[in-house]
Amino acid sequence: MELHIVMEGSRDLAGQLYRQLSEAIRSGRLADGAQLPPTRLLAGQLGLSRKTVSQAYARLSLDKLLVGKVGAGSYVQAPPAALPRPQTVQDLASADMLRHWEELGKPLRKMKIASSRYEFVGGRSTPTHFPAEDWRRCVLHGLRQEALARGRYSPPEGIPALRQAIAHHASFSRGVLCGAGEVVVTNGAQQALDLLGRTLLAPGSVVAVEDPGYPPARLIFSSHGAEVRGVPVDEEGMRVDLIPANARLIYVTPAHQFPLGMPMSMARREALLARARDIGAIVIEDDYDSSFRYQGRPTDSLQSMDRHGIVAFVGTFSKVLGPELRLGYIVLPPAIQPALLLVKRLSDWHTPTLSQHALAKFIEDGSLARHIRRCHAVYAARRARLQALFESELAPWFKLVPATAGYHLAALCARPLDMELLVRVAHRADVGLYSLAQFYAEEPPLPGLFMGYGAIDLLDIDIAIGRLREVLQQME
Repeated sequence: MELHIVMEGSRDLAGQLYRQLSEAIRSGRLADGAQLPPTRLLAGQLGLSRKTVSQAYARLSLDKLLVGKVGAGSYVQAPPAALPRPQTVQDLASADMLRHWEELGKPLRKMKIASSRYEFVGGRSTPTHFPAEDWRRCVLHGLRQEALARGRYSPPEGIPALRQAIAHHASFSRGVLCGAGEVVVTNGAQQALDLLGRTLLAPGSVVAVEDPGYPPARLIFSSHGAEVRGVPVDEEGMRVDLIPANARLIYVTPAHQFPLGMPMSMARREALLARARDIGAIVIEDDYDSSFRYQGRPTDSLQSMDRHGIVAFVGTFSKVLGPELRLGYIVLPPAIQPALLLVKRLSDWHTPTLSQHALAKFIEDGSLARHIRRCHAVYAARRARLQALFESELAPWFKLVPATAGYHLAALCARPLDMELLVRVAHRADVGLYSLAQFYAEEPPLPGLFMGYGAIDLLDIDIAIGRLREVLQQME
């Protein structure tokens, strides 16, 4: 890599080089410990004599800005205090938009996760269950595939092999009616929601979301200038009769309502599709964690019930494999596919192809199905133990909301409790708890706990619940 140095004219070349390197070190542009090019190499890059470069290096060494190591080279030795950074401009023409984004992000900051020894955080799986060897083999396969098309851009909808694999997976596991042509690969569910918002929303458009619901979805739609309306939920799911008549988008989590956990009833699903059809709205079905089902018969996806092309099915591999992979997908209704693909191309052109090839292989050779089966047994045991303890040890204080899928449970208060105090005191006892209140926007929040069991080991659950019980007894 070339060092950025600009020489002007032919006078005092050693002085010019010295001053530029000195300023770069003092300002922090050249980091402490960074190795400078050998004198011969830098002289060749700049068209200077080696003697000129050596003179500049010598002056820097005298200033204690450079230290030479025998046989290793010359290294930056930054002074304790660097030059002050430029002041922030206060009169930018875009200052109002900067304030808009800063204000929009505040609810996300409230959801920051504090790490405790016994964590009941939601949406996080245990890293030790990641199938590293199987994934490594699939990544090597992806590297071989990439070598055949090195230096080329891929289609925005994703490589054909992964789209076909996802279509088979979604059809088999969720009953989604689709072929590879309806699948678009995304960088996780977050990008899927953002692409749908960009494609379908204009400033002032109305979006109906569940309340309580998934805060990042609300923020994504708000960021596009939409008016987001919270629609309350009951034991059957979203109250369809309260969806605004001018809603352009309806966002729901029917398989496992986030965060309360109950599935949407069949009657409510049919009513939702009818309502969306009547008002011309697109329904976003977020199927974020239904790969793990523990009881009852599987329910149809909304997409499989759709007869008018109004449901966009969003899936993700973040909960099954890990969020760091950034892999998700949308099964699109035909009417919005051309526009969304253009938006995707303008946004990032395409999802990285190495991970696409790897995931396609991972699905096709059965590794994903085997991994889900292994994790299902782990999460089922944790869920069963958590349920048993809530029905015994914690029964005086909480009642679980019935749920059949995912890896979190919601527990509603059976008696008045100061939830903020409970969360705070439990954290001091090294138990990470999370209140349901953070997921409400407009409706009065139901007091209760959001209990994720993806990140806590089975043997730790009894200890954690024992500490929680002690905290509750102390608060009485």
